[in-house]
Amino acid sequence: MLQIQYDGIIFKEGRTYVSYCPELDVSSCGNNIDEARNNLKMAVSLFIEEAENMGTLEDILDEAGYELKESDYWEAPRIVATELMSTAC
Repeated sequence: MLQIQYDGIIFKEGRTYVSYCPELDVSSCGNNIDEARNNLKMAVSLFIEEAENMGTLEDILDEAGYELKESDYWEAPRIVATELMSTAC
């Protein structure tokens, strides 16, 4: 079974929780954090399945900075820091 690591970032936009996978540029949403997380898992799974069917998955993962660690395990590039920043102009 193929295993692909990814980061899930969840933020609130109005009343909706948006979930985002930056490595694959896939997003989803939900009414709460758990729903947003589960919907992102489903969206990523569907994205991976479709990319496999089209024969483009390895190219996508290579371009996104993934590393194949075993024959069926892709390790994601790591986010090393996030912070809230602002700039006065």
